[in-house]
Amino acid sequence: MSTVYVVVLSYIKSLEEVDAQIPAHVEWLKKGYSDGVFLASGRRIPRNGGIILAKCDSLESLEDRLSQDPFQKLNIAKTEIILFEASMKIQLLENIF
Repeated sequence: MSTVYVVVLSYIKSLEEVDAQIPAHVEWLKKGYSDGVFLASGRRIPRNGGIILAKCDSLESLEDRLSQDPFQKLNIAKTEIILFEASMKIQLLENIF
């Protein structure tokens, strides 16, 4: 059974360093989407990090995937992983949770 996680990325380097790695980060995100792990992602506002909504079989497999993110490999962002259990949801999301 897959669990849903909220991954909060917080930049710990300058936006110039972040921007230099955006293309590689986007390619890494695309792989997560094609593998069916990532459900949604985007920038935080203000632009101090990002959010990834992920569906994964285990915390360990998610942590392994996150370790492959260029932002992690280059120590550009730190991550916080939050397990999310939806107690209420719209019908459209029934198959996700």
